[in-house]
Amino acid sequence: MSQSSELPIQIDVQTVSEMLKQGDDFLLLDVREPNEYAVAKITGSTLLPLSEIGARVHELEEHKDRRIVVHCHHGGRSLQVTEALRSRGFDKVQNMDGGIDVWSQQIDPSVARY
Repeated sequence: MSQSSELPIQIDVQTVSEMLKQGDDFLLLDVREPNEYAVAKITGSTLLPLSEIGARVHELEEHKDRRIVVHCHHGGRSLQVTEALRSRGFDKVQNMDGGIDVWSQQIDPSVARY
């Protein structure tokens, strides 16, 4: 893979799906709220709500050199988190474009839409 700083800020759901299928080493970070996570989630994702990330960002330090793909419902909150993490030196962070809503439409229709 090319240098981490060259990773585009957005990544599409098809690429994330392939990464999961291939067992790639990355953190799939869900920044939605617990009530949203209870309705729909991507298997293997880690929940760290946007509302708590400021107080819990230290939990991500161990993943600083790993690829991190952030997602939310439609991609807005996760883009905020992606930009914030990149500004803190997390060079391999990407936003899953379209969020879990597009995931349920294009990858896994068993994931509920809301």
